[in-house]
Amino acid sequence: MEIEKLIQNVALERNLYLEQLKGISELQAQWKSIPEEWNLIEITEHLFWSEQGGIFGMWKSILAIRAGQMERTLDSKHKDMPIKQIIDLTWQVKETVPEMAAPRMGGALSFWIASLNSLQEVLQAFGEILQEDELRYQSQPHPISGALDFKQRLEFLAFHISRHREQCKKLLNELPL
Repeated sequence: MEIEKLIQNVALERNLYLEQLKGISELQAQWKSIPEEWNLIEITEHLFWSEQGGIFGMWKSILAIRAGQMERTLDSKHKDMPIKQIIDLTWQVKETVPEMAAPRMGGALSFWIASLNSLQEVLQAFGEILQEDELRYQSQPHPISGALDFKQRLEFLAFHISRHREQCKKLLNELPL
């Protein structure tokens, strides 16, 4: 099943991201190489809000489509494009985070790790209600990229974690000893 494969790709990226954070102290997680850059806590909190919002939006959208409250369409300017191509077309080099996905609470890295990890169960539950023939229906628009279908939305979750995994890797390499 394609849905299960997409969900497993998100799980893989999330696990790779979280694996990088093993052994990082709360003090190390607060470190920034420059003030305007996010620290490990902020990156992880951002990933949580972004994924939670994405799953919620997809869940809400598919139920609205089925109830006839949202248009059931296959058409968009990004139809059949892989998520990487869409990102290349729609994102700036240094993108501004949408407010709903911005880190805003801070706190403990361990809390955000547990919270981000808990989203796999929620994503699995969503995958159980989504049907294969619904993957190409347009979901809620992404705040930066615009129109995305459910397949692209699921691809985005994995892509987004991978993107921040690279940011995290760079930050970990710069951590003072």
